[in-house]
Amino acid sequence: MTTTETLGLTKKDFVSDQEVRWCPGCGDYSILAAVQSVLPTLEIPREKFVFVSGIGCSSRFPYYMSTYGFHTIHGRAPAVATGLKIARPELSVWVVTGDGDALSIGGNHFIHLLRRNVDLKVLLFNNRIYGLTKGQYSPTSEAGKRTKSSPDGTVGDPFNPLALALGAGATFVARTVDVYPQHLKETLGRAARHRGTAFVEIYQNCNIFNDGAFKSMTEREIRGDAQIEIAHGKPLVFGKNRERGIRLAGDRLEVVPLGNGVTEADLFVHDESSVNPSLPFRLAQMEHPEFPVPLGVLRAVDKPTFDREMNDQIARAVAEKGMGELEAILNEGDVWDV
Repeated sequence: MTTTETLGLTKKDFVSDQEVRWCPGCGDYSILAAVQSVLPTLEIPREKFVFVSGIGCSSRFPYYMSTYGFHTIHGRAPAVATGLKIARPELSVWVVTGDGDALSIGGNHFIHLLRRNVDLKVLLFNNRIYGLTKGQYSPTSEAGKRTKSSPDGTVGDPFNPLALALGAGATFVARTVDVYPQHLKETLGRAARHRGTAFVEIYQNCNIFNDGAFKSMTEREIRGDAQIEIAHGKPLVFGKNRERGIRLAGDRLEVVPLGNGVTEADLFVHDESSVNPSLPFRLAQMEHPEFPVPLGVLRAVDKPTFDREMNDQIARAVAEKGMGELEAILNEGDVWDV
């Protein structure tokens, strides 16, 4: 097998010659750097990577990667990426999208990609705003959000991307944050090595149109209480001094202080490999301030991939019927002159 030592790839090999045109201070820079750092570790030749994007600030991503790439149309990156992966299954295909691109106009494409379990890596940059079009509310903007398109505040609850992905049957679901570079790289590495649709929601700050969207959980003095890093096989413990935990009470989760007879043995133990999606779904529902915000891999299960099954089906048909001729195929069955 080809190794990274043989390939000799480094982060610099994945940096393109294009000027990066995001706003100074944008969280996208951190994500770009993390992806460029992770790819050399995957033991894959550079020419076998493809990045596919839709429309939005995040969708400039393919220009900044020294790989193959497609900048497609709004919300349709999953469709293009699916076709590419079926036609060229040996490629490592990544979809880069935003909360508007994936969850609004691209919603149907997104959920069916997850349902089918195509072997793609999906990075959703979630800044809870439409940044490219200058500050309208997005499907993930919090209730009551005042923006240029909701001057009196948004009405209705936002999408929960993790819950949506789990509900669609995604086999790999994770969340990370742009300002945690090590956690970001570790999560991307896990996603890259998963066989099937790997969905990663990345909390990403838009310092121009929605600055501080995640400040309530990332500030150093409060993040110990406001977030929890989940790990497979580990009880859910959090707090500045790891003095609190999450316990399953009937069919719901609750926060409990450790001590006075409550130990880590009483806490909910995370199982990312559970076939039952209701377990990680409970975690996806945890929101601050009632609960700490979960970070890490919520689900990672094995399941046949759509692209592999499709190509196997094609191979069987060819073996039984031969390659066939396009003109004959187009003119067989129910046809008529117009």
